[in-house]
Amino acid sequence: MTEGTTSAAAEGADTLTRLEQEGEIAADYLEGLLDIADLDGDIDMDVEADRASVSIISDTGGRDLQKLVGRDGEVLEALQELTRLAVHRETGDRSRLMLDVAGYRAKKRAELSELGAKAAAEVKSSGEPMKLKPMSPFERKVVHDAIKAAGLRSESEGEEPQRFIVVLPA
Repeated sequence: MTEGTTSAAAEGADTLTRLEQEGEIAADYLEGLLDIADLDGDIDMDVEADRASVSIISDTGGRDLQKLVGRDGEVLEALQELTRLAVHRETGDRSRLMLDVAGYRAKKRAELSELGAKAAAEVKSSGEPMKLKPMSPFERKVVHDAIKAAGLRSESEGEEPQRFIVVLPA
């Protein structure tokens, strides 16, 4: 191994360790919240796409956990932000941690990937740009990725919370 390769490997290991630490801090914080709210749930931690990923799952179907998702994921978004702040308080670093509750984000990711692929196909056939409905940052990221995978470009326009994607022809 060359010196550059060695330092890159060490840097990757440092990043993985830091992300695992973020996941552990987030898990502790979320376990405390679950206890306070008297909700049953297990915490699953992982590292995906250079960010810590924490999921709250339930063996009992997760009906109680739906309270933590809220309407259109609004409570989940707020809970994710609070969890990121808890990680920031402990580490001093900004966190990009992703939180999922009862599989909500995983299901939403699949739906949004399909939406992005369909929009890309429509723009390819029509040759005209297409505006999509306003979305959260998480939703836009998934759709941008799906459009890119289909070989097209996309841009976000507007101001939060009315920020939306425009799919552009090739």
